[in-house]
Amino acid sequence: MLIEYTPEGGDTELLDAGRMRASEVQAIERTADMKWPAVLAGLEDGDVTAVRVVGWAVKKRSQPTLRLADFDPYDDEVRVRLDAREVPRYVAELVRRYGDEPDNLAAAFEELREVAHDREACELAIKEAQAPKAPGPDPAPTAEMTGSPTG
Repeated sequence: MLIEYTPEGGDTELLDAGRMRASEVQAIERTADMKWPAVLAGLEDGDVTAVRVVGWAVKKRSQPTLRLADFDPYDDEVRVRLDAREVPRYVAELVRRYGDEPDNLAAAFEELREVAHDREACELAIKEAQAPKAPGPDPAPTAEMTGSPTG
């Protein structure tokens, strides 16, 4: 997961929350008063507490003395994006959920394109998921299939 942080008048900063240390997770849980699975779900839903606290924890990597009070972005300055590693998992879930509903699947893919940070990786994952699957090898003929008598 990436948090795209664009302070007013500033440059966009990508905060990579795709891999967190245990100590960071513990600090996030204490600060947000949420368990880690709830924080992750909150990131996916754009929950302001989850986004702010995780963004703060990632920024502390380069600014160890940063206090939460000093990382107080406006709601339109942060956006959660999917990194290239996560997109295939989301594509597979969308295909599983909407595979028999082409219109819904197309709409879900459009939403995914909007939240994916790497558009090319997203398009590739979608293309691979929609590619016809090659049939497996034919099974070895059995005596019943060939009409041969069995020994």
